Amino acid sequence: MNKKVLISGGTGYIGSHISLQLYKLGFDVHIVDSFVNSPGKNLENLKNFSNKDKNFKNRIFINEGDIRDRKFLDELFLDISKRKEMFLAVIHLAGLKSVPESISDPLRYWDVNVNGTINLLNVMKKYNCKSIIFSSSATVYGNVKETFLREDLPCNPCNPYGETKVVIEKILSNIFTSDPDNWRICNLRYFNPVGADPSGLFGEKFSYNPSNLFPYLNLVAGGKKKYLRVFGKDWPTKDGTAIRDYIHVCDLSYGHILAMNYLLFKKSQILNLNLGTGKGTTVLELIKTFERVNNCTIKYEFEDRRPGDVSSLIADNNLSKKIFKWYPQKSIEEMCKDSWNCFIKNKYAI
Repeated sequence: MNKKVLISGGTGYIGSHISLQLYKLGFDVHIVDSFVNSPGKNLENLKNFSNKDKNFKNRIFINEGDIRDRKFLDELFLDISKRKEMFLAVIHLAGLKSVPESISDPLRYWDVNVNGTINLLNVMKKYNCKSIIFSSSATVYGNVKETFLREDLPCNPCNPYGETKVVIEKILSNIFTSDPDNWRICNLRYFNPVGADPSGLFGEKFSYNPSNLFPYLNLVAGGKKKYLRVFGKDWPTKDGTAIRDYIHVCDLSYGHILAMNYLLFKKSQILNLNLGTGKGTTVLELIKTFERVNNCTIKYEFEDRRPGDVSSLIADNNLSKKIFKWYPQKSIEEMCKDSWNCFIKNKYAI
């Protein structure tokens, strides 16, 4: 049975976890990555893993290249086609993901995220590969008044990053309408992926100036930063700090597997689905939990709100539960523990 899956951005933070889970389930994993957002240690650990397991080596393939390079993608699909095989599905993760960076450099985000996706879809269509799971984002909703965000809410993003995700979802909707009998599409709207595989082998790309909260928490706890910058103390929340729905990256990764299996064994369709826990945590609550679980102290200082930020993002995940029986398992305590463990294992702390 053909079990080949293509993952764009497959050595990145989320991609490496999905690659690992697919491998464990017996899939042949073909990774496409430019390594722009990929931690070198993820690639190194994937290779080390394959050297220790001959079955892994024969079932994972890492192809370095940019999805904006049509020739590169065409040659990859052609090589599979020549062997009378094809990809079961594409899990599309490749793209830029920083909200502040998208505001300061929007043209780069439109080029990489949107043009790269159009290129990938053209090649998929050419080789009749019409099943795709797209890495979307909860930022597509923007700043809405509802406590829990449902998939049927209008999309009104507050930043270029979120706008690129909305546009890609619209492109995928247009493609489905053009050929509804063959395309199988699932847009997975992530909330806030955090944590790491308990092994500590796969994490986020290390940076001294990360835009996400958890890497910054680790930097402060590890002595690399003096304090955590908390953006805004006057949000309309119980303690004045922003609320987010944090989801463990292993739960998120498994959601992709379930979504893919659902698409492949059901009639052609297009789905928009949230992947979040349905539980909100303020920044101050998260700081206290991180301190308690990891026995450390996090100093923090308040700063002005960042442009493009919103007060609250919490998932209504009932649709994902109903459609493919996805239930997140990991607690906020486990997210804090696994995130810090990965940071320590990769020798980033003092």
